[in-house]
Amino acid sequence: MTPEEAVSWSGHSPLDYEKPEALNPQTFTQSGHQSPQPDGEATLHGFEDPNPPEGKREFRGESLWRVLHERHINMIAFSGTIGNGLFLGSGRSLASAGPGGAVVCYILMGTVISSVISCLGEMTALMPVNAPVMEFPRRFVGRGVGFAVGWVYWFAYAVLAGEQLVAVSNAIKFRYDDGITSLNWEVGQNVDNAVWISVFLILVILFNMFPVRVFGELEYIFGCFKLVFIILLILMMFFLSILQPRGEAYYHEPLGTRYWNSPYSFFNLVYDAKDENLHSKHSIEGSLGTLLGVWTTFTSVMFSYIGMDIVAATAAESRALSDVESMKMAARKINLRVITLYSLAMLTASFVVPMDHPFINGHSTSVGARSVFIIAVVEAGMPKVAHFFNAVFVFSAFTCGINSMYIATRVLHTLALRGQTGPEFITRRLRQCRSGVPVRAVLVTGAIMMVAYMGRDGSVGARLDELANNCTVSCLVVYASICATYLYFSRTLEGAKMYGNTSESQAASYDRDNPLYPYKSHGQWLKACYGLVACIILILFNGVSAFIEPFSIRKFIAAYISLPVFILLILGYNIRKHGFRFGDWWTDKSGDLSQTVQASSYKRKGRLEFPDNGITRDNWATLVHWVWVWMK
Repeated sequence: MTPEEAVSWSGHSPLDYEKPEALNPQTFTQSGHQSPQPDGEATLHGFEDPNPPEGKREFRGESLWRVLHERHINMIAFSGTIGNGLFLGSGRSLASAGPGGAVVCYILMGTVISSVISCLGEMTALMPVNAPVMEFPRRFVGRGVGFAVGWVYWFAYAVLAGEQLVAVSNAIKFRYDDGITSLNWEVGQNVDNAVWISVFLILVILFNMFPVRVFGELEYIFGCFKLVFIILLILMMFFLSILQPRGEAYYHEPLGTRYWNSPYSFFNLVYDAKDENLHSKHSIEGSLGTLLGVWTTFTSVMFSYIGMDIVAATAAESRALSDVESMKMAARKINLRVITLYSLAMLTASFVVPMDHPFINGHSTSVGARSVFIIAVVEAGMPKVAHFFNAVFVFSAFTCGINSMYIATRVLHTLALRGQTGPEFITRRLRQCRSGVPVRAVLVTGAIMMVAYMGRDGSVGARLDELANNCTVSCLVVYASICATYLYFSRTLEGAKMYGNTSESQAASYDRDNPLYPYKSHGQWLKACYGLVACIILILFNGVSAFIEPFSIRKFIAAYISLPVFILLILGYNIRKHGFRFGDWWTDKSGDLSQTVQASSYKRKGRLEFPDNGITRDNWATLVHWVWVWMK
């Protein structure tokens, strides 16, 4: 096949990207800068020195500081994922889908998010660039799509940070009263939600003002605490189900699988439709009720997984980015850790709390009281543990707010570097950093986070659920874009391999079967298709509960507003750049593969290969090192 034919097959014109002889595999041989393009955007290049000496860093400038280690990135992503989606939202999942249905939803949605993270991880490992979530759609789908993904991504995390503030304010107003046990946080009850939102908004902003090295160390501590807590939580729920109950417990025999057996069932056979105030409207029974219960659980479970994409979003501040193995390990570890822990937490909690418990079916006395984990320890005769759990939930939501704001500010800073944040006097200020922190981007994102004040009133958890649903749909739009981008990226790789003048070294960068290819996930093309289709279906049908009579305008807007905004952003960008010349709308993608890198050794990180036969000291050392690589 001739070069021209290969270009035609890949869907690009000869001007879309450079010839393969220019696509040399390299490891950050270019200086880190942003070069303006004719359309006013910027191309984010690689980095010559991922960790310049302390004295050479600019205190004031437009550059972020690349000081985060692999352990920081892993824990920032983990800490940003583990939050009230699991601790406070699992009860809703159990009530809607039943014990087995809830576990199935966590596993199934785990496969969807795993497919998305694998797509993002493979592209970032091969081409370690800043802001990969936005940069790759821009390169391989179209600049308008990259522009829209960037703004939707920023908005999703800014609103998510605000949602976490609402969760904090609601969790502080803790009150548990089931007629037998009465627990109450008087300070939280007597202070208006707006006060708590204001206090924690200021704290979140202050944390994001810290130099990124300090921020990374704090997030590492937060992530380690959450990891230990959720492991102990799973063990506690398991032992509560099999051990003889305490004398103060609500039951007198080990629960075992009682809440999975008759008169309970694997799935919930009744779907309880609720209005905006979480009051029951009517019930739908039978197969349709089961389907609606499981389907509405999908969206709430997907919200629990939001944050896993942070592994790639921290690229601009990662000193380990030039190590192609770091992204591979980060993507695989976040998938393995979060999906496994979430599924086990839901499974063990379903053994100790029934799906028809009134507190998880809209009759709780506070948001904290609808947590299955708090219900479990209260009914096990350990009310003091419930206070500790709720304190951890407050801390968890607060730290998730810190992480969400961190991602939103870095996205806004990257948009400013591309000249995509409006007038120059605004863009110039958003680019500015102090000690490697985009201070003005932090302040602007903090202003958007004041959307949290919309959730200061209303029934228990109603506004919280609406904000969570809006964040979920926005992220689903981004995730669908990532999967679609991978399909275009895969086609571009195939086209590049067909150039007859490509050297063996160059061809290795485009060959997924080459042992030096940085990160290969088996069946990734099918995973991308699966993730794309699943995300689109979830986007289109996530608001089905809004159509159950009477029709809910609030739920409908929360469920679908992100989709038309995304489309309008694409249309607005293309009309501004190309007018109504529709043929030019999708021709500005570059298909750029000039930043590809390769693994430095055939011995891959995370793969267990013993150097000797039998039990030897070297084999033990290899095993310990392998365990540490996966644990850190």
